[in-house]
Amino acid sequence: MPVHDFISGEAELADESDDESLDEETGEIRKKSKGRNGTNGHPDDSSEEETDEDEEAMRKVQEGFIVEDEEEPSEVRERRRRDKKKRRREEREEEEADLDEEDLDLIGETNPGFKRRTPSEQKFKRLKRGHKEEQDPRVPRGVNEIFDSDDEEDASREDRRKTPRAAPRGIEDEFADFIEQDFSGEEGQEGENEDAEVARTVKRGFVGAKDTAGLDEAALEDLKEAFGDGGEYDWALDLQEQDDQDERRFDGEDGEGFLKAIELKDVFEPSQLAEKMLTDDDNLIRATDEPERFQIARKPYKHLILTDEQFKDESGWISEMMLPKKQLEPELREPFQKSIAKVLEFMNTDEYEVPFIFQHRKDYLIHAAKVAVTPDPFNPNAPQYIVSAEKLLNQSDLWDIFDYDLKFRALTDKRNALQRTYNNLADVAGVHDEVFLEMLPSAVTMEELQDVQDYLHFQHSSKLADLAISNGPTTNSTQRRPGASRMIFDKIRNSKVYGLVRAFGITADAFAQNAFKKEGRRQYTEDPGVRPDDLANSEDIIDFPEYPSGPQCLRAARAMFAEEITLSPKMRKVMRRAYYENGVVECFRTEKGLRKIDEQHPYYEFKYLRNQELAQIAPHPDMFLRMLKAEEEGLVEVRVRLQHADQTKRRLYGDLESDNFSEVADAWNRERRDALDMALLKLDKIMARGVKENLKTECENQVAKLCREEFLKKLDQAPYKPKGMILGTVPRVLTLSNGTGTYGREAICWAWLEEDGRVLENGKFKDLAIGDPERNTEDGADVQAFVELIARRRPDVIGVSGFSTETRKLYNQIDLIVKTKDLRGAEYENEDGQEVSDTLEVVIVNDEVARLYQTSNRANMEHPGFAPLTKYCVALGKYLQNPMKEYASLGPEIASISFDPSQGYVPTEKILKQLETAMVDMVNLCGVDVNDAANDQYTANLLQYVCGLGPRKASQLLKAINLNGGAVSTRAELVGDADARKLPAVGPRVWNNCASFLWIEFDSTEPESDYLDNTRVHPEDYDLGRKMAADALELDEEDIQAEQQENGPGAIVRKLIKDDAQEKVNDLILEEYAEQLERNFNQRKRATLETIRAELQQPYEELRRNFALLSTDEIFTMFTGETRDSLCEGMIVPISIRRVTDNLIEARLDCGIDGQVAENEISTQLDVSAKQFFAPHQTIQAKIKSLNRKHLTAQLSLLEDDLRRAYRKEHDRLGDEWDDRQEQQDKELMQEKNGVSGRTQRVVKHPLFHSFNSTQAEEFLGSQSRGDLVIRPSSKGLDHLAVTWKVSDSVYQHIDVLELDKDNEFSVGKILKISGRFTYSDLDELIVNHVKAMARKVDELMLNEKYQGGTKIDTERWLTTYTEANPKRSVYAFCINPQYPGYFFLCFKAGMKAQVQNWPVKVIPGAYELQKVQYQDMRSLCNGFKLLFMNMQKEKQRG
Repeated sequence: MPVHDFISGEAELADESDDESLDEETGEIRKKSKGRNGTNGHPDDSSEEETDEDEEAMRKVQEGFIVEDEEEPSEVRERRRRDKKKRRREEREEEEADLDEEDLDLIGETNPGFKRRTPSEQKFKRLKRGHKEEQDPRVPRGVNEIFDSDDEEDASREDRRKTPRAAPRGIEDEFADFIEQDFSGEEGQEGENEDAEVARTVKRGFVGAKDTAGLDEAALEDLKEAFGDGGEYDWALDLQEQDDQDERRFDGEDGEGFLKAIELKDVFEPSQLAEKMLTDDDNLIRATDEPERFQIARKPYKHLILTDEQFKDESGWISEMMLPKKQLEPELREPFQKSIAKVLEFMNTDEYEVPFIFQHRKDYLIHAAKVAVTPDPFNPNAPQYIVSAEKLLNQSDLWDIFDYDLKFRALTDKRNALQRTYNNLADVAGVHDEVFLEMLPSAVTMEELQDVQDYLHFQHSSKLADLAISNGPTTNSTQRRPGASRMIFDKIRNSKVYGLVRAFGITADAFAQNAFKKEGRRQYTEDPGVRPDDLANSEDIIDFPEYPSGPQCLRAARAMFAEEITLSPKMRKVMRRAYYENGVVECFRTEKGLRKIDEQHPYYEFKYLRNQELAQIAPHPDMFLRMLKAEEEGLVEVRVRLQHADQTKRRLYGDLESDNFSEVADAWNRERRDALDMALLKLDKIMARGVKENLKTECENQVAKLCREEFLKKLDQAPYKPKGMILGTVPRVLTLSNGTGTYGREAICWAWLEEDGRVLENGKFKDLAIGDPERNTEDGADVQAFVELIARRRPDVIGVSGFSTETRKLYNQIDLIVKTKDLRGAEYENEDGQEVSDTLEVVIVNDEVARLYQTSNRANMEHPGFAPLTKYCVALGKYLQNPMKEYASLGPEIASISFDPSQGYVPTEKILKQLETAMVDMVNLCGVDVNDAANDQYTANLLQYVCGLGPRKASQLLKAINLNGGAVSTRAELVGDADARKLPAVGPRVWNNCASFLWIEFDSTEPESDYLDNTRVHPEDYDLGRKMAADALELDEEDIQAEQQENGPGAIVRKLIKDDAQEKVNDLILEEYAEQLERNFNQRKRATLETIRAELQQPYEELRRNFALLSTDEIFTMFTGETRDSLCEGMIVPISIRRVTDNLIEARLDCGIDGQVAENEISTQLDVSAKQFFAPHQTIQAKIKSLNRKHLTAQLSLLEDDLRRAYRKEHDRLGDEWDDRQEQQDKELMQEKNGVSGRTQRVVKHPLFHSFNSTQAEEFLGSQSRGDLVIRPSSKGLDHLAVTWKVSDSVYQHIDVLELDKDNEFSVGKILKISGRFTYSDLDELIVNHVKAMARKVDELMLNEKYQGGTKIDTERWLTTYTEANPKRSVYAFCINPQYPGYFFLCFKAGMKAQVQNWPVKVIPGAYELQKVQYQDMRSLCNGFKLLFMNMQKEKQRG
């Protein structure tokens, strides 16, 4: 046997026994064992190639060629690398040389004691599912292998994983996972045995083979003599091991480098990693022991370290920002600033988050002062003073401080960058600028810092450019490329003309100081001895060739002086203050706004708004945001101007002009005024833009905070409280809904939820009508089933909700059944100790979460077999059980819930940020059961809002808990316990933040369980709690020590609970405790002691309000979609007539409200039946006289006098805040335009009729949904009407309607024809059977999978790309034809080399038309197209 066979076998087994794979979860390289090569366990025979390869390898080993030399030629090295890879690839494909039964039989023939295994000894073990990654994907398992011994295979894999990579496999290993082989005849068996014998490897030392093979010493000696023990080839094996290590290297262009371990970023797209929070930054956040929200918010300022001076300035800066809104008394301002400084210390030094500060440092948010009281002569022991406490900061203020801290860091970072730039200028160019040195420290806003930066770049632009060239770009620098205007001013500054600028007699900074009028004495202006024009013509000023004449020099000097005034930081500060004090906002309509904003438009309230002071904008942030939205749509122009600008300008003239009286002084003063006028024009634009942007930001912040407050109200409600239970008890719930269906016709879905949220039962009801004995009617078919369900399940509450006003009828019916059948909830014990039960309460449930849940992926995963309406009922029930958990489960989708009517004008990021703070506040108020979170996903959703955590650290926490056994016994476990082999779930700092908000249920039977771990008490205060418990039990030091030695540190509190003596803590005088702590330890703990006392009596007591039932207005909005602003008395609305009698009309509004028109509101004509004028299903206009929001009904009027008076919302405005004159002029202008158009002002009594032209109709429909339409007058005459309907975005079809059989020229024809093909009897029939029928077909086409949303070019490009990827396939797609509304392109490409073709598809009522053939639906259209195309191809082939 050749020697190289051993070497080959060694390399083969070393490679195969320990292959590598990628862990999909962690991205790490891991080892895995492989099965056999070949199909169904048969090895491949590649011995011939193996021999050639191994002979070459052996020669290289013998020649010492394996060790690479640094001087080795690159082509030799490249050949070696290729050979090496080829050999490893072949070795992976070779079969492992294991000893099988036939091998043992052959070897054991010389051993009489060897016992051959019989077929009867084969065992069949239970089927065990192996890990899919431990099987070779190239080897599919055959049917015959189904019952192979997986247990034995698993054991063998484990052995191979423990075997080092380079260690060869011996006989012991081969018996561990042998697989029986099926041979075809003796020859085949003998051949396989020979191959196995040749390929078998020998373990170094050959130990353990005797026991494995059953051979005696003589047989082993014979075997060694025949084959050797393998030890003589250790040198070759060592080289092979080295070669395996070398294989991990990769050869780049320079032949150096190492192959990196595959990471997640090498496999997944960056967007996928970011979505799953698996990027390097995310991992760094997990690993860093700092609150996650702090890390994310402060990431841009990680390099910034505040000095002690800056930290002191920050508290003063924040207090100045917050004081105007707090409106505190003067004596509280100093304590307020100290409180802010302390909060900043907690945040920045101790790294405490807002909930921790609010919960455990509450004493620093309160100003407590001792107030002396008049001594009571009748009570000498009465206290000599009382403590007066003023709350300085609330939880919302703490979040504001956190935001202001970030803003201050941004300010400081920019200020430092400017200071570095200036220092470089001073060092390199010797610059000394007093203006910069004065204004930089005093800049307190980002705007003022920007002013300083603009000044620096203007004043020293050439030096900064030189500095940038010499130093190159630097990080955080303020350098930028100068513009053309700056270069011009640099030329002026460096020319003779600048002498004329100096001749103005005062610098821009000195003038700004005069205008500032705050500090410093007045700077006086000096006049030169000659006139400006004479000085400009002198040789001292004229500078060839740039400025060859006096007028040019004078213009350049004037522009330069104006620019210096414009860029003066102090002057900008003066103007900015003036704008904020006297600025006004005004709106001016555009030509587009003139036509589109009518009196019913929501933007009409500011169409002619004038002189709106900035102070008046603050209470109405929503209106200003709507103004900006209207400006974005091109309907209005929002301007900010300075009120009394002329007075301001005259005052500034006085600060700039000289006091001299002469012709020369007058001439120079004129030049100064001209320069100031130029500067003010620029300053006005700069200030107006800045004020407008700041107003927008402030209004957005206000609306976002309003959303936060509204969200807090929704979160601040405990689960619905069952009768007789304590607040916080989770109820058992039955919920029902009819969705959008009509009550009595559509099915009613229901779901039953247990206390733990499990859905144990669900179903449908159809008929829940209660019978009437007087009318001899029986109960509905499902009433008894409903009653039995209540009796069987005994719910605590019944919840009802839906999408329309029909739900109110369902609610009324369920309430009637409960009262009629006397359905009661579970029994409870009243105050007298009697078992009682109350009538079940039926409530209407807020469904804003349920609407999102029913179609979500989460609902499909949790309840895959439920109907959407049943999932809706499930969400309603969970909302009743815990609203906070339901809101938390939404994640970012929470922003789709409406909290404020103006929230749509605010960026979603701002809304989400404020909503997150509300969720953080409320989750930390309630706390989270950490063990419940480890086992329940709904509870786990709350973890990311716990103080100190976030989504990344919350997932890490859960992962660590699962690795530690899936449960937490004490809070201390969360930071790890090496002795107990507990991994740390969080770091010490994060633990300090989150510990008190993660509670662990107390178990008195567990010695390790600590009662305080079940409370809001922080571990840092456990000693205080134990001290209070000991004092309440009146234990002395010896008793305390003995109790703790026997039962641990928590023994005293355990004894307090065991003795049921919690109420004794109420007898403690906590004021003395607090004074002692502050005196001895400088800790203010008065509020903390109160918390401890409350928690010792009731751990984690429910502090939220009772479950809030919906108000009448909220129910009205939920069922109708209308608010008090969108639907109210006096409005004229379309109604659909349902029933007509002689003296009454019953109708329904679009929102579903039922309306009635009384006899006296139908017509002024007496003794005339309503049937003569109106008929069912007719749509008419009506005026709302009264609106019952509780019962969802309305009283309407059809009188012409009422309809003539349009509704107009009243606004409380001052006299000069509305431009009545412009409003009147616009009305007259619109009347003239309508008259000039030659169109008679025809009025059609239909809710969809508008006096629009085609352009106005398209603008009106622009914000409407697809399929909406407008009926309008036609330019073709009085016997035509036009219908404009929205086909798609920016695509509108104008339909000409010919009227026939008209009573008069103004009435609507009784016969309406379109295109000579379609005939209708009235407008409603035309709308339903023509326009809506086409709209449904458009929807069907555009929702089809073959529809492409782009242009025709995009569709053709997609077809080309598809056929290039699939050369042998044909493909087709539809896209819209915007040039011909109502038509679509059917684009197709018959193979890769074919040209893209297209056929027009026309949408007609109820069908599609292709090649003059009509198809009823998309399926028949696609099939018809294929048939037409195949027929055309056949005809071409025949031709």
